[in-house]
Amino acid sequence: MKEAAVLLLLLAAEASSRSHGGWCEPGCDCRGDLKFAICSRAGFTRPPGRVPATTELLDLSDNHILTVPPRSFSSNRKLRVLLLQNNNISAVEDGGFSQLEFLQKLDLSWNRISALTEGFSIGLVVLRELQLAHNRLTGLDSRSFLHLDGLQRLNLTGNGIHTIQVRAFAPMSSLRQLHLENNRLTALRSGIFSMLRSLEVLNLAGNRIAETEMGVFKPLTSMTLLNLADNQMSAVYFKTFLSIHTYSTHILLEGNPWNCDCDLQRVFRKLRSIQRLFLDDYFNLTCQKPPVLRSYLLMDVDTELCIAETVTVLIITITVVITVLAAMVMGERKRKKRKKGRSGGVCWTGQVTGIHE
Repeated sequence: MKEAAVLLLLLAAEASSRSHGGWCEPGCDCRGDLKFAICSRAGFTRPPGRVPATTELLDLSDNHILTVPPRSFSSNRKLRVLLLQNNNISAVEDGGFSQLEFLQKLDLSWNRISALTEGFSIGLVVLRELQLAHNRLTGLDSRSFLHLDGLQRLNLTGNGIHTIQVRAFAPMSSLRQLHLENNRLTALRSGIFSMLRSLEVLNLAGNRIAETEMGVFKPLTSMTLLNLADNQMSAVYFKTFLSIHTYSTHILLEGNPWNCDCDLQRVFRKLRSIQRLFLDDYFNLTCQKPPVLRSYLLMDVDTELCIAETVTVLIITITVVITVLAAMVMGERKRKKRKKGRSGGVCWTGQVTGIHE
């Protein structure tokens, strides 16, 4: 009897700790004393309703949730961390997180979200980190992040984003990290980063960027890391990076199909002379064009390229100068011959006239 009583007490204690007084959805591990509820891999198709009101961390990862309806977490207003990664979420309805005024981290990565409506971010006034990696987003507009004034970290890695409107990031003046790697961007237009004066890390690796407008990075006055590796850049413009005015910025450019001509070499030589810019992977840059230099390191061919080009230009210049001088000399000789011919004709005429008289 004693052993049975002890066992019952242990089971009761465990049930109490897991359910927080019985108020816990089956399949969840609710620890009221620690203020978290672990509901991962529980087979949920929608957010559970029975979670302690004092919960600050709710883990709903690895379930089968399809949508986030309005006011889904109205009974959990004290949440600070909400994990929804690895579900089947295709839509967050307007006001889905509207009651979470204390939420600081929201993870929606590895879902099927294809669009962000204006109502997506309602209520997330103190959100600091938003994970949207590996969804199905194709474009960002001025409504996508409208209410995320306090956001500091935004991860959009591995979507299909190919268009970003000019004011898409405008509300996020406090943003410090923006991860856009492995998307489908082909060009960077001036103005898309215009409000991100606090941004420190901009990761654009693994896109298809072939063109960057000269003023696109100018507003980023706090940037310390710019990653443009593994894109489609064959050339760079000196003024594009000269407009970066941060005290110290590290730039990554490896894995682009560089056209190793003398102009490219001049640009990199000037960039490397700017003390506030650091081309961390310059010694790994390889040539794609011209074909004769394919797979060569830029650092191994740049000097020879410019010497050869300079010699060629010099030869052409000398040839042109010699040709012009020769033409001038020939012209001068012809002019003297014509002048001499006219002078001889006058003298001969005078002599004939004298004899006649």
